[in-house]
Amino acid sequence: MKSNNTKRKICVVTGTRAEYGLLFLLMRAIKDSPHLELQIIATAMHLSPEFGLTYQEIEKDGFIIDKKVESLLSSDTPAGVSKSMGLTMIGMADAFSELEPDIIILLGDRFEIFAAAAAATVARIPIAHIAGGESTEGAMDEAFRHSITKMAHLHFAATEIYKNRIIQMGENPGHIYNVGALGIDNIKRLALLSKEAFEDSINFKLGKKNLLITFHPETLSRTSSETQFKELLYALDMLKETKFIFTRPNADTDSRIIIELLKDYVNKNKDKACEYTSLGQIRYLSALQYVDAVVGNSSSGIVEVPYFKKATINIGDRQKGRIMGPTIINCEPERTAIFKAIEYSYTEEFKNRTQKFDNPYGNGGAVSKIMKVLIDHRLDNILKKSFYNLDANE
Repeated sequence: MKSNNTKRKICVVTGTRAEYGLLFLLMRAIKDSPHLELQIIATAMHLSPEFGLTYQEIEKDGFIIDKKVESLLSSDTPAGVSKSMGLTMIGMADAFSELEPDIIILLGDRFEIFAAAAAATVARIPIAHIAGGESTEGAMDEAFRHSITKMAHLHFAATEIYKNRIIQMGENPGHIYNVGALGIDNIKRLALLSKEAFEDSINFKLGKKNLLITFHPETLSRTSSETQFKELLYALDMLKETKFIFTRPNADTDSRIIIELLKDYVNKNKDKACEYTSLGQIRYLSALQYVDAVVGNSSSGIVEVPYFKKATINIGDRQKGRIMGPTIINCEPERTAIFKAIEYSYTEEFKNRTQKFDNPYGNGGAVSKIMKVLIDHRLDNILKKSFYNLDANE
């Protein structure tokens, strides 16, 4: 911890509702700490009317946003995303210069987080990276994540395997901590809604069978996002007595194509489907209590959903490379494969194999572990990194 009486300034950068949901308890702990001062930069989807202006959720939770960095363009083409990254870097440069944080906290692998990491590197501000060492082979985020790891100085991994991957990338083992997944803390510590309260909150009555669906663009696939999502919709129409709760994708390349298809499908199937730009953390986790399975390709299906011992139908390669427990059913982005995977999730065979297992992402406690490091880890000379050579240290 700092030897003087000044608080260590911790700046959290967040660009999406899902990322903020994971960071919420950590941000609250930082805010309440007598040793730390919380700074918040909201960017990207948080500031977009198209994606729900979710910065308002941050403010409703009692946080003060220190800086809002506009970054998203109206285009989700590769050129548009690249330009958004440039705008993010420009805005982050100004924000970091004014706030002068001691540590910047970045979670995950999105393009705006990569841009923030690059700006912090130039500004010579230490970076604490959450969820490094993971792999998502079907998305360009894979490269962003590993690049952020190489720019970071403190690392909070979700599993021992991910911690070892960070070491393999040449990072100092003394700066790498296996803390488990933040999402597990949320499940265990947040008060979730009753079934009736959840139905009222989404203005939708659950049915005999229910599925929660989040499908993001698979940015490195040879098959278009439009084709893949249409195959998913075809598969859903093959199901009987089933209701669907959709959440919209993040702002990735081709996300707007999925959003338009989704809106059209829900408009034509209001008796069995509803869609939300953002459920928010409480409603999302509450939904996991009452649905039969989660369908799509979101990381939440790999990390948080298994805690509820519910099935995840993981479509395509977006999450390929992540550590997966027995509740994950992988399938190709093709209607018959998706339909069969969903049907299998209802079988006794599947249910029996998933009742007892150790969650590879831990059983909570990530927030307290991260807090200890943020308070106690020395920062002098942390910017000067030496490559940790495995051969030389075996």
